[in-house]
This record gives sequence, structure tokens and C-alpha cells, in this order.
Amino acid sequence: MFLTNKIIASACLYLLLGTGLFAPFSCLAEDYSFDLDEFEKKNFEWGGYAELKWDHNRIDQGGAFGLLGFYDNPRADLDRVTATLQFDGNYNKGILDFNWLLQASARKDQVDSEDNLDIFSAYASIKPSPSVTFELGKKTFKWGKGYAWNPVGFINRPKDPNNPEDALEGYIGAGVDLIKSFSGTLQTLALTGVILPVWEDVNDDFGERDHINLAAKLYLLYRDTDIDFIFFTGDSRSTRYGIDFSTNLASNFEIHGELTHIPEQRIKVLNSSGILESHERSVTSYLLGLRYLTENDVTGILEFYHNDAGYSATEMDRFYQLVSDASTQYTNTGDDCLFRQASTISKSGYARPQIGRNYLYARITQKEPFDLLYLTPGLTAILNLEDESYSLSPEAVYTGFTDWELRFRYSRIDGGRFTEHGEKLNESKLELRVRYYF
Repeated sequence: MFLTNKIIASACLYLLLGTGLFAPFSCLAEDYSFDLDEFEKKNFEWGGYAELKWDHNRIDQGGAFGLLGFYDNPRADLDRVTATLQFDGNYNKGILDFNWLLQASARKDQVDSEDNLDIFSAYASIKPSPSVTFELGKKTFKWGKGYAWNPVGFINRPKDPNNPEDALEGYIGAGVDLIKSFSGTLQTLALTGVILPVWEDVNDDFGERDHINLAAKLYLLYRDTDIDFIFFTGDSRSTRYGIDFSTNLASNFEIHGELTHIPEQRIKVLNSSGILESHERSVTSYLLGLRYLTENDVTGILEFYHNDAGYSATEMDRFYQLVSDASTQYTNTGDDCLFRQASTISKSGYARPQIGRNYLYARITQKEPFDLLYLTPGLTAILNLEDESYSLSPEAVYTGFTDWELRFRYSRIDGGRFTEHGEKLNESKLELRVRYYF
């Protein structure tokens, strides 16, 4: 993947140098004039942001992941500073379009430090006619209508429900879009096809290597309702089918949903003997949600998500019990073999966010309450409906300075022992983020 990213980064750099260095000389060769058409259509656009974030984490020292992460060096708190620079742009020349999104980040806390340079997307598109578009390169896909989760996003990166609007890394592939408009109740019909290879250094974190996969999406705008039929097949992941919809019941009231079926989903589960075993089962997951805007600029989002590929309460309990046994063994003997075993097992799926089966997501924000200009407070809640553990995150965003955004957020993660949120790494998190847009 690193080699592929270097190749794409070099292509981006040459393109930027070409547009940035040679454009001024071409301008000098022309007479100065006002051409309104040039102002209406820009060949080169760019933007991005620089961000500095500090967060203070209160470690749940009795939780499974608090023990797993710091059993040999216990700590109650962890302070982390993260700096991020994100740069996106578009270059257009006739029927050719080139888009990119690059992100550099550096993170440091009392335990570790890390820096990354990532190419989230870098792809070219050719549009020989208004109804046909070809694409090639690395692109971020956003299939699905859900705000916090997208069970039909077969070639999406999973969102962070606490920050669902953050940019995500894409996958390398080739695609085609075909679109047709009508004058009847079926207003628009569009077909998207994507070829997604998985080789060494090419999408190698997507699934099994040395395979070429196919994804397709048929979009319909029917009676003001957006509908997608989605299909994926290939040997890197199992075949799966999906459908989603979104419609406005009123100008300020939208409902949406997603349904996916995977006939054979391979899942790794810890059995009653403490052994990690892999088996296949049929999985049907779905999401239902709504978005409502009041006259006072209060926006509410509510979603129910059933993750049929998630772990049952019993399957989760077995993992938490393993970590508890590891802690007892380490305290009594100093032997960390069970901790090392639990760490390996956690990477098979138990460390993923939202590993259960039924969730409720709620988010509410209000723009400038009580005439407090440029201030938007909000509240986000994620509830595991099976064990009743939850996370609750009040926040405030201030945009009173031109091109600047300040966000303050506090998260409380709570639940009893052997519940999902009760066994998380943090029991609380305090976050301050300063972002400058350019």
C-alpha cells in the first residue's frame, strides 16, 4: 500500500506543479482582459484545513480494554495531542476531471507517538457525454443513506459514529456511471459499476488478496424517493445484496433505511473452551432512521441499527471473562500469556466499535440558541440496546472567527461489568479541537 500511495502522490505532485508553475507563464503571454466565462468555471480549485486537537482520556482501569492496554504499566489518565493537515482539490480540463484528498497527521501521548501521510483519494474521471462517466484511481465511496452506520456500504470504509462526517480513505479501482433522466414518475435511473482489485500493496486491507471484485449500484429517483439496489461479489469478501431508500415526508422531515443480506458471512467467535473458531452464517442487517428540523433550527437525527454480524451477549461475555482471568493470572503469577492471547483474539473482531447486535443512535443540535451567535451546541448518544450500556457526548461548536472552528466535547462512556461500554478503554474523554479552513 505504501508503494501505491507513493505513485499516486507523485502523480498529484506533478499535476500540482504543472498547474501551478506553467499557468503563470501562459497568463503573461496573453492580453489582460475580463472574460466572465473564466470566472464562472475554474479549472483548478483547492482547499482544506489545519487542525490541532487535545484530548484527555480517563482510563477505565477495571475494564477489559483498560486492562488489556495497560496491564504491564497501569495508568489512570492519558493525554493526547494530534495535529492534522488535510488538503483537497480538483483540476478540470474539458471532459477530464482529477480529484484528490490528502491528509497528514501526527499524534503523541505519554505512551506512544505516531505520524501518517495518507492519500484518501486520488482519481481521474472522464465524461465523454452528460450521461456517461468513467473513473480510475483511489476513491472514497459513500454508499448508503444512514448517518452513523451504512450496512449496505459494501466498499465503504466504516464510519466513526462519533464523527460520521470525517473524511475516510478510499479504495483503488475503476468505475463507470451511466445516468438517464425521464419525465414520468421514474425521474432518474443511474447505474454505477466498480471493479476493485485486491493485490499486494493494492487494497490489501479490504480482504483476501489476489482477487478482483465487482460492486454495482442501481439508483432510482421514483416519486421523489431515492432508492438504491446494491450488489457485491468477489473472492476477497463474500457475495452480498443491499437496498436503501431516502424520502422527505415534509420539507423538514426525512426518513431513510438500509437492508443488507449476506448469505455466507465468515465470523470468528470465541467458543466456550476459550478457543477462537471461524464459522459461516447467513446475515441480515438493517437500519432505520429519521432526520427532523424544527422552526428554531433544532436538528434531530435518530437511527436504529441491527447488526446481524455482531456478537451475542454470551459471545462478548466469553471475551471479557478471558481478560478477567488474564488479569487474575498476571496479578498472582506475573504470567501474561492469557493477556497476549486476549490481545490476539481482540484483533479478530472483539476490538471493533459497536460489536453488538442492536443499537440506537441519537443526535440533536441547535444553531445559535438564545441568540448566541455562531454557537451550535449538540448532544450525541449511542446506546447498546441489549446490555443497556451507552456513550453520551455533549459538545459545543463556535465559528465566530472567519475560517476558524472551535469544538469542545465531553464523552461519558458507561455500563456495568461485562457490558460493551462498561469494558471500553475510556470511562470518559474531554476533547478540545481547533480547526482552520483554507
